[in-house]
Amino acid sequence: MKSDIEIARSIELKKIKKVAMDADIPLEHISNYGRYIAKVDEKLIDDEKVRNNNLILVTAITPTKAGIGKTTVSIGLALGLNKIGKKAIVALREPSLGPCFGMKGGAAGGGYAQVLPMEKINLHFTGDFHAITSAHNMISALLDNYMYQNRDNGIGLKEVLWKRVLDVNDRSLRYIVTGLGPKTNGITQESGFDITPASEIMAILCLSTDEDDLRRRIENILLGFTYEGNPFTVKDLGVAGAITVLLKDALSPNLVQTTEHTPAFIHGGPFANIAHGCNSILATKLAMTFGDYTITEAGFGADLGAEKFYNIKCRKAGIAPKLTVLVVTARALKMHGGVSQDKIKEANLEALKKGIANMDKHLRNLHSFGQQVVVAFNRYGDDSNEEIAYVRQHCEDQGVGFAVNNAFTDGGEGAKELAQLVVETIEKQPSEPLNHTYVDEDTVEEKVSKVACNLYGANLITYGATARKKLKMIETLGYTRFPICIAKTQYSFSTDPKLYGAVNDFEFHVQDIVINAGAEMLVVIAGEIMRMPGLPKEPQALHIDIVNGEIEGLS
Repeated sequence: MKSDIEIARSIELKKIKKVAMDADIPLEHISNYGRYIAKVDEKLIDDEKVRNNNLILVTAITPTKAGIGKTTVSIGLALGLNKIGKKAIVALREPSLGPCFGMKGGAAGGGYAQVLPMEKINLHFTGDFHAITSAHNMISALLDNYMYQNRDNGIGLKEVLWKRVLDVNDRSLRYIVTGLGPKTNGITQESGFDITPASEIMAILCLSTDEDDLRRRIENILLGFTYEGNPFTVKDLGVAGAITVLLKDALSPNLVQTTEHTPAFIHGGPFANIAHGCNSILATKLAMTFGDYTITEAGFGADLGAEKFYNIKCRKAGIAPKLTVLVVTARALKMHGGVSQDKIKEANLEALKKGIANMDKHLRNLHSFGQQVVVAFNRYGDDSNEEIAYVRQHCEDQGVGFAVNNAFTDGGEGAKELAQLVVETIEKQPSEPLNHTYVDEDTVEEKVSKVACNLYGANLITYGATARKKLKMIETLGYTRFPICIAKTQYSFSTDPKLYGAVNDFEFHVQDIVINAGAEMLVVIAGEIMRMPGLPKEPQALHIDIVNGEIEGLS
């Protein structure tokens, strides 16, 4: 079979205006970024159509290090639904350069279930990530300048909470010292970098409902504290207007096409292990406006992406899925059954049977939200019929719908079984009203406990000194009503990335809490998770090149 990039190149793209016309998107409300990409005016969102849309969330069991194929399944499901006569639009996150040049590669789907033009989507795209990075670091520069210019008159900050960001994996930048050298270089202080998908500006862009809301949230960003102990925000710095200007174009969602020329919105890109893991509210609502079925995905396993989708995005946007699709692979099930990563491609039914406990735990969690769930078995070429048959029977015994997804090899045709199952399930019994894990009035500790104990399986919650300090700070500032966004490893229900399966009765240690006052959420840092990833021993960048004028190595 051809590589992803060979398949992407083999498809003759439609002009983006034709894609927009086919989706009934008015051409006067799109702004072309070349021939095959456009920005769409977010003012086209129709709340009544949003309310009547069939929203579908695609999530997954705990993934392997190579991922589990949620994006491929999401795109494939949209293709399959269109194949059976439904008007379906997929809404996805934008890829980050960090994993693209690091471990995982690109994030535009795979095989014959991709969004195109793949190279541009995986690289600089429409510049949204650069705008977010620039806006975030502009605040850093303006804040440093404020302290530098006022250093001699007693005006300054006792504590700075705001760091910098960059969209690369660079462990050397996690903790740094700025302002070294002569006094003209600024004030010497400790700082550090997060990756751009962890930026509060990224979260704000994805959670904003319009330009006014974007500005309001930017104004509320907490930068630090004055010597008098008062909170100091972007509004106090006086630059919210300038930062909004930098993000004005980035606020509008991006329209592209799939391998079968159906529309796809791609906008925003927070990671789910260190941020809230969902594409923008605006992109999702635009897809819900122009499609009858909207498919969106939330990052990593359901313990991270789906939980944050329900408890943060749905809570803020006033939306709820009619159904959730849980993606499984034989490889991931065998990994959770005790097979080492280098042997999960080999047939091993006994390990798969043992590892299915991970899937069952995710199913129980999803049902606790009131969700109707179906399982999509994302098929690989080395999967055995015996393994597939066992998972199918296991799901049927539990009354859970099951379908094999072959979109990678067969495009929309390979996802028709899944598409039909999704439609029949929604028509027969859609999900109940969304049941959030916690209520706004719960304390921060109660919110953490309800997620960590009820969904992850922890039996002990502990807090480090820094986290305890932040708890008091949050209460003093009146931020306790914010939802929580837990940052932890994506490879386990626990905070230990090596504890596979359906682990229970473990300690859940909170080391810090990052206050995102603009995004209106609290990022709870658990375990040893880092908000600036590092590169692997053999980064994907080693395989990316230009050969005879064509980009190679993107996947």
